[in-house]
Amino acid sequence: MKTPIRLQPLVDDGLVDEVISQLMSGKEATVYMIRCGDAIRCAKVYKEATKRSFKKAAQYQEGRKTKNSRRGRAMEKGSKYGREEQEKAWQNAEVDALYKCAAAKIRVPVPYGCFDGVLLMELITNMHGDVAPRLNDVTQMSEEQAQSQHYTMMGYVVRMLCAGIVHGDLSEFNVLVDKDGPVIIDLPQAVDASANNNAKAMLFRDVNNMTDYYSQFAPELAATKYAKEMWALYEQGELTPETQLTGLFEEDTTAADVDSVLEEINAAFEEAQERRERMSDANNDEY
Repeated sequence: MKTPIRLQPLVDDGLVDEVISQLMSGKEATVYMIRCGDAIRCAKVYKEATKRSFKKAAQYQEGRKTKNSRRGRAMEKGSKYGREEQEKAWQNAEVDALYKCAAAKIRVPVPYGCFDGVLLMELITNMHGDVAPRLNDVTQMSEEQAQSQHYTMMGYVVRMLCAGIVHGDLSEFNVLVDKDGPVIIDLPQAVDASANNNAKAMLFRDVNNMTDYYSQFAPELAATKYAKEMWALYEQGELTPETQLTGLFEEDTTAADVDSVLEEINAAFEEAQERRERMSDANNDEY
């Protein structure tokens, strides 16, 4: 295919030898299959901030720190330089999160570097060498498989939390499935678990999204309370990558905080709207 403008500099510099095809185009980026020497990889071309439709970006960026004080001040003021640096930080966040996840033994695509808004990384394939499907595209699964994959995903969420990360947008749309099981993708919105005030709500949403999906095939999973269990252990400083979760959690029976309940209701409403939008986008994407 004709080389996209954003990928041409990488071809000129010898980082990419050939652009084979477009894999998908989403709200944040367009992904291409590429050849680098003898290896087939993928290139994620981030869309410019003005063209990106990712909602509530400020919530995800809260707590992200920069070591350069000048850069930090510019980002806070929203100057042209600051906006450019904010955009770089958004893109580099995914690279950083991928390396942290890999170090924590979480299955994610191997990153090969980010160059001018283009992330080069491993192409996840199935046993036939074709591009691995998203979990959303998997419509048949045995109860045993669902339970096993759900257990694996809960372990990955725990490991991310122990590494100080909450995915922030984890769902069946951001998980690929190869012959060895689930692989987590799309992490530019990953948040700092200890520095972002929205981290708890995002973790609950991530866990509930995965549980809702797998409970289609293993209904008993719908009654589990992994999010509450792991966050309680995290707050108590007792969560480790080896923690064996039970999915059980004893609720606090003290008087309800009405404001918190209303916040949860509003968050659930917004989550439902975003899920409908993701499903609509998924139906329009070429994958």
